[in-house]
Amino acid sequence: MVFLQVLTPEELSKAQRSVAFGCIKYADLSHNRINDYVFSFDKMLDDRGNTAAYLLYAFTRIRSIARLANIDEATLRKAAETSEVLLDHEKEWKLGKCILRFPEILQKILDDLLLHTLCDYLYELATTFTEFYDSCYCVEKDRQTGEVVKVNMWRMLLCDATAAIMAKGFDILGINPVDRM
Repeated sequence: MVFLQVLTPEELSKAQRSVAFGCIKYADLSHNRINDYVFSFDKMLDDRGNTAAYLLYAFTRIRSIARLANIDEATLRKAAETSEVLLDHEKEWKLGKCILRFPEILQKILDDLLLHTLCDYLYELATTFTEFYDSCYCVEKDRQTGEVVKVNMWRMLLCDATAAIMAKGFDILGINPVDRM
């Protein structure tokens, strides 16, 4: 049995504001300021491609994985200190390499002050995460009951690292992410 979780009025309002303001800010910042700017509501609000709507949705998906696994932040922190990260799958490696590029991206935007580089990176991170998530199970559930039977903690740590980098990137861009949409 599948339950649809409805947002509270407060959560809905927060999500609406996050997406609305995020789309406007991201549309401005994702373009190279040296090139001409073309304003487009359709492109700005598209939920596919290099847009705030896509990135914010990807972020909420990542956060929902930990909720599905019923893992809190303290458990993830402890796992980060004690668990071995096994990157056996090619998509795990690809995501891990993308995560490790974040300091390089920060240095680049500090050097040239072109924030579209960060936007491009966040989009690459989100799409790389989607490839990883589509290929690598983080949480395995019983097909009959829907109960969680296995949590791949090293993959949960990759999810958490991705979310943390996205959150920091959003913070730099002045975008307020939400955990639920």
